[in-house]
Amino acid sequence: MSQSLCRWGILGTAAIARKNWRAIALSGNGRVAAVASRDFGAAERFIASCQGHSPQPEPAIAVGDYAALIDREDIDAVYIPLPTAMRHEWVIRAAEAGKHVLCEKPIAVSETAAREMIAACAEHGVQFMDGVMFMHSGRLEGLRRSIDDAERMGSLRRIASQFSFCGDEAFRRSNIRTCRQLEPFGCLGDLGWYNLRLTLWIMNGALPQRASGRILSELCGGESDGPVPAEFSGELFFADGVSASFYCSFLAENQQWAVISGERGYVRVDDFVLPWMGPELAWETCQHVFDTEEARFNMNRHARREAIAEYSHGAPGAQEVTMVQRFAELVRSGSPDPYWPEIALRTQQVMDACLRSAQQDGAAVELGGAVESGAAVEP
Repeated sequence: MSQSLCRWGILGTAAIARKNWRAIALSGNGRVAAVASRDFGAAERFIASCQGHSPQPEPAIAVGDYAALIDREDIDAVYIPLPTAMRHEWVIRAAEAGKHVLCEKPIAVSETAAREMIAACAEHGVQFMDGVMFMHSGRLEGLRRSIDDAERMGSLRRIASQFSFCGDEAFRRSNIRTCRQLEPFGCLGDLGWYNLRLTLWIMNGALPQRASGRILSELCGGESDGPVPAEFSGELFFADGVSASFYCSFLAENQQWAVISGERGYVRVDDFVLPWMGPELAWETCQHVFDTEEARFNMNRHARREAIAEYSHGAPGAQEVTMVQRFAELVRSGSPDPYWPEIALRTQQVMDACLRSAQQDGAAVELGGAVESGAAVEP
């Protein structure tokens, strides 16, 4: 590969690919070399549009076939934003061609498919990573310090989160995320993946012992052969009594909060997935003071707001830019980091368990926890 830049190929022209084009253009260690679409004209239009808002010195090449892009010698890594049902084939084909893979989420339609994809990447010595941008934010380091602060937090007891947005009528009728053939997990895959990943990160990668889930409502797009989850709630149960709940929805107003509760205090984040627009990312550590004379909790609370200087999006240092920078560094190092495929696989395992539970009227599904399923992982 080029010693100076990671040369990217993009498979497909999904809307999220525009954001990652900009991230690559801002990264300083990568450039988009080619974009493939089954519609050659769509690839040309995508490149022209992206070049207009995030120009590269050397324009990308349009390719009318995914396989042709993967076979190109001037491609080091591929970004795959194709529908979930298509990812298995193209991740494996990319790995077999020696291309490193940044894959959108959810990574696969099942744990079995995910394992096959990750195994192919390992066999061919290429990096696999899912495109969870918040995992690359500098805010996580500060959050970890707050969560692990024994004086202010005490022992961890509960994690709760919500990620939702209210899709309009056009979304409900025709968006790809309401088509079961292409996106069988619906809101659980599109949004719940983030809730689950945050929970696993807080738990240092340890799997829950069991999981339960409920499909609260469904949507069925015009091209779909059946309904997908439109609202989903889940519960996870970890060793040592720690538990987690999450809610994800295509039908509730945009929220993306998380509350991490300990015996002494709690941490709150209001925008853990896509930061609110601005030049900083914040979180809050809170405690309520017990009034011994009144024998009750004082209504006032001690709250410590913390923040880091990091732009929300579209700027050097934003989490999506850091993600592609980190990926390119791994590509250029020649030493894939096993943390990223492992945490993606564990997210898939928990998501699958939640959906199986929902299909069994909420019955708990055993995962075994960290002892049986492998030691906890850390970045």
